[in-house]
Amino acid sequence: MLLAFDVGNSNIVLGLFKDGKLITNWRIKTDTNKSADEYGMIVNQLFQYEGLKTSDVEDVIISTVVPSVLFTLQHLSQKYFHKRAITVESGVKTGLIVKYDNPKQVGADRIVNAVAAYHKYGGPLIIIDFGTATTFCAVTEKAEYLGGSIAPGLKISSEALFEKTSKLPKVELEEPGLTICKNTIQSMQSGLVYGHMGMVDYIVRMMKKELEAITQSGKPVTVVATGGLSTLIDGGVDCIDYVDKMLTLEGLELIYQKNKKAPRPCGKGKKE
Repeated sequence: MLLAFDVGNSNIVLGLFKDGKLITNWRIKTDTNKSADEYGMIVNQLFQYEGLKTSDVEDVIISTVVPSVLFTLQHLSQKYFHKRAITVESGVKTGLIVKYDNPKQVGADRIVNAVAAYHKYGGPLIIIDFGTATTFCAVTEKAEYLGGSIAPGLKISSEALFEKTSKLPKVELEEPGLTICKNTIQSMQSGLVYGHMGMVDYIVRMMKKELEAITQSGKPVTVVATGGLSTLIDGGVDCIDYVDKMLTLEGLELIYQKNKKAPRPCGKGKKE
């Protein structure tokens, strides 16, 4: 089995694959203060709850946008699974042609999403990831990763309103159903949720025009959304064609297949 770690700024999503199929997944909080042993205990408990054995894990792959957590998870992989984890970073085979000015600056999560979306839906396409940040990525029909846009995510925007104002409260991120609202909570929900929907609609419209001008293939642009809040935003816009919550984990499995080699054991007490 393959254990995949998708490390975001707010959460770590773990996926367990058997014969290329995702059999279960978990979500835990990202904590830069946790040690490899603390994360290891959490993973052990998750496996036990599902009736799974950690000894059945044959390999580990990690994608992270939090550099300080990477070493911790690499150590976890060696100590608890006796494997050198594959890390999504520069030099890893993805099948994409990255045309960013500096490819090393592209977040691993954006590349992983692009790999999965291109494999499943073809190109040209736009991938929107509603995470801590909301990212937009453009990929051509020739598997060229062109770049995109990065905006504050809904949760960041909500927290900023609460932290930077004296009287505004924390609110649940849900649609109020109105834009002319008669109380503070609904007014904030309206501005946050509908404002985000408007941003998504405008950026996608602009990116489609630019993609069509670049590719000149005449093929329609497919828009794929992922991330925890993708369903909420999809309910209020017409520009999203598919919502695919497991996109990042599936991308990690695809990248693993492109990069797997002979087993990389890490025996206890042996020099690495």
